[in-house]
Amino acid sequence: MADKKQTVKMIANNKKAYFDYFIESKLEAGIELFGTEVKSLRMGKCSVKESFIRIEHGEVYVYGMHISPYEKGNIFNKEPLRVRRLLLHKYEINKLMAQIQQKGYTLVPLSVYFKGSLVKVEIGLAKGKKLYDKRETLAKKDQRREAEKEFKVKNLY
Repeated sequence: MADKKQTVKMIANNKKAYFDYFIESKLEAGIELFGTEVKSLRMGKCSVKESFIRIEHGEVYVYGMHISPYEKGNIFNKEPLRVRRLLLHKYEINKLMAQIQQKGYTLVPLSVYFKGSLVKVEIGLAKGKKLYDKRETLAKKDQRREAEKEFKVKNLY
């Protein structure tokens, strides 16, 4: 059988998570959505900046994920900030629960994207950064930017 090539189209990215946390591992999960929410996502109206993930009663939920209401959706529109369930296998949930119970670990959504026709969320197992870690990250970013600038100037002449 020939495998269909799945196209990946990015909808939303959580750059703040990479700044605030050390990302230990990543996991892909489906998300339970309604029709008008999918239409809104196709138009790119989603934000995961302030969102976080919790495991409750053996199920995984994402809080604070904002999906704008679909303009033509009228009565079928859902609340933009409602709690949405993530779709994972039971063994994946149990593995995440064991890792979260270690001190300082949390789950954060890193990105939302279409994989083929399905909406997926990339989850990161993260450990919080201290203030000095964030300063170090900014310093490295500045150094890299300066190095790229110098490299560009040298190649022009």
